[in-house]
Amino acid sequence: MSYKKAKHILPLELLKEIQKYVEGESIYIPRRSDRKKPRGTSAASLKYFQKRNAQIFSEYLAGESQDLLSEKYFLSLKSIQRIIRQEKMIHNM
Repeated sequence: MSYKKAKHILPLELLKEIQKYVEGESIYIPRRSDRKKPRGTSAASLKYFQKRNAQIFSEYLAGESQDLLSEKYFLSLKSIQRIIRQEKMIHNM
């Protein structure tokens, strides 16, 4: 997310209207709902989660308990179980 100066991108009338509500502060304008990307679909985040999930699965196969993996990765037990189930499907197990 980057910051842009409102006076450079908004019409003066709109800027004055916004200043009635907030002045001299940063505000967040969300994307339109029809332009939102699903969470975790950027290339960097997708790669991160694939690597993390593979590591969790590897540790599980090495004998690590699901409870310990849950604590180690700060995930719920259900999330760990879902990751293991998905990784098993990927590896045809």
